[in-house]
Amino acid sequence: MNQPLRTNEESSIVRPSGFTQPSNAMDVPRAGVAKQKRKKRIIMISAIVLGLILATFLLGRLKPAVPSIDRSTVWIDTVKRGPMVRQVRGLGILVPEEIRWIAARTEARVDKIIVRPGAAVTPDTVLLELTSPEVEQAARDAELKYKAVEAELTTLRAALQRDLLEQESQAARVQSEYQQAKMEAETNDNLSKNGLVSSLTHKTSKIKAEDLAARTAIEQKRYEFARNNIEPQIASKQSEVDQAKALAQIRLEELDQLKVRAGFTGVLQQLPVEVGQRVIPGANLARVADPTKLKAEIKIAETQAKDIQINLPAKIDTRNGVVDGHVVRVDPAVEQGTVRVDIALDGELPRGARPDLSVDGTIELERLDNVVYVGRPAFGQENNTVGIFKLVAGTSEAVRTPVKLGRSSVNTIEIISGLEPGDQVILSDTSAMDAHERIRLN
Repeated sequence: MNQPLRTNEESSIVRPSGFTQPSNAMDVPRAGVAKQKRKKRIIMISAIVLGLILATFLLGRLKPAVPSIDRSTVWIDTVKRGPMVRQVRGLGILVPEEIRWIAARTEARVDKIIVRPGAAVTPDTVLLELTSPEVEQAARDAELKYKAVEAELTTLRAALQRDLLEQESQAARVQSEYQQAKMEAETNDNLSKNGLVSSLTHKTSKIKAEDLAARTAIEQKRYEFARNNIEPQIASKQSEVDQAKALAQIRLEELDQLKVRAGFTGVLQQLPVEVGQRVIPGANLARVADPTKLKAEIKIAETQAKDIQINLPAKIDTRNGVVDGHVVRVDPAVEQGTVRVDIALDGELPRGARPDLSVDGTIELERLDNVVYVGRPAFGQENNTVGIFKLVAGTSEAVRTPVKLGRSSVNTIEIISGLEPGDQVILSDTSAMDAHERIRLN
């Protein structure tokens, strides 16, 4: 038969040898065993809970781990004391000081392009040829009108001279008749005294002499009037001739300018037209510049341009040499966050300098003596306070330190407070470490 299973309590009781328990005997319960188990369980659970609370407390008091970065990936500079040169820098191009755009004077069509951009030209060099039947016809008409008006002036002069001569002849004839009548009247006057002529004849000759005297005066005035009237009439006609001549000259110049010339010695830079293109009056046909006289146009950030003044020294780097210059103009307007500054070049241009060449310009604002300065960090602006990691001497750690910045230059910036000469600081961008006050350098 299968034996009944025994409980743990039964198995734990040691019985004397030869002792047999009757099969129908009942188990006797032991007092306090369950209570002890429950007490042990409570103590164990309490210990675990207390341990968890203690561990949480201790972990909460631990400082966060110091982040580390590779020393070779950051820019470290040493704070110095001494002179500092304030500069601003910007990019730009070389542009000619003398530029001439050649514009179309009349509506025309591009017939032929003779010279292409890049070629050296002289004032008489023909760049391109235009055609315009209207301009050609207008030139012919203006020239014919000028010749016609000039012929009319010649005819008018001849007619006025003829009329003047006729008036002069008439005045002379009347004068001659007056002289004869005057002599006759004087003769009759003498004869009348001796009774040799009738009184009627005497009076008639006297009246005739007086009449001719009046006519002589009138004819003389008419002659003077005719002579004085010649100049105004000729002047009036001469003005018409001059006007026609000027118009003909303009039309001939328009005809001549269908052959577009450079106008001065230089280099043809642009030719924004093609053969067959129709151009209107005022349209740009070509751009000619003098490549030997160049200046630099530099764009400076508006935040740095406030201290730029006329005649400040500057240096222009053409990538093939550095040329000294000075500021000649500061644009009063701001364009896309920059201010354009014109710099005249004082030195000789290096080889390869040409219009539209990209250059790097540096303008010297002032020289500061005996100031504390450091390399310009990748963050922070002048006259602001920023947090900079300063290396702790004798360790591999750096601590964030508030630093007040002063005036800035291209590569350096003045330190007002927060750092001392000899301090080493991290100037690289550490925005990823903004949540930490201390970092370690590996």
